[in-house]
Amino acid sequence: MSTNAPDPLAALGTLPGVGDAVDSVRKAVDRVYGHRVMRRRSNEVASEAALRGARGSAALAGADWPLEEVRRRSDFGAEDEARTVGAALRLTAEAGQLLSIWRQSPLRVLARLHLVAAGGAVTRDEAVGRPRVADEKADEPLITAPLPDADEVAARLDGLSRLVIAGSSAPALVMAAVVHGELLALRPFTSYNGLVARTAERIVLVGSGLDPKSICPAEVGHAELGRADYAAAFDGYLSGAPEGMAAWITHCGRAVELGVRESTAVCEALQRGAA
Repeated sequence: MSTNAPDPLAALGTLPGVGDAVDSVRKAVDRVYGHRVMRRRSNEVASEAALRGARGSAALAGADWPLEEVRRRSDFGAEDEARTVGAALRLTAEAGQLLSIWRQSPLRVLARLHLVAAGGAVTRDEAVGRPRVADEKADEPLITAPLPDADEVAARLDGLSRLVIAGSSAPALVMAAVVHGELLALRPFTSYNGLVARTAERIVLVGSGLDPKSICPAEVGHAELGRADYAAAFDGYLSGAPEGMAAWITHCGRAVELGVRESTAVCEALQRGAA
């Protein structure tokens, strides 16, 4: 990033409460990475984090299945909830394959994520893997804010892409929260927007180096905090006001910390030989 280029995210890191959230997340992540189980069994922890993260993201999208049901099922094409869970699982698996592309071509990654999410879809195939065009609507029942039109979506996606490519001095949590919030605000695809937004948040957290092994599933925390709190915090992002933005970023920070707590429990279970 040029030293003369403005960094629009830098100011967000100085908002009240954001610095504390960043520090708290960093300490939590460091603790779980320092767990003795991570020395030899980090792949098992990452696999379990992926499964639990997918379950959490699907729950926010309206498919709140028990973890063991997600673990047990192999057919995810039978009904709407099953398709949602299947999409979340596919996205979590795909995210790790897209890290190297994200910083060079985030729009390509987002298109790929939607294509993967909609892998089992049998309708609206012409809309899969590309942003909405005029007169197309987005299916995201959790978010009730007015839907930006296709021209606004295109312009703001371009701005988001340039922001990601330029990079930022802001902490990874801030970038992840902004990417997540902007994609929720735009709902750029005709379907699976929440799942894609949360996967993009995961990609930022992993690609930034904050969570390089992808063992801190923020989706778990978002689900645990609940759909009502998620929507309320997102309203803060939509407001654009400093206090609203700070509330959204700190909400995302709490979600990461809860994801860390989940993976710490997994580490403890593995250490006891219970998982």
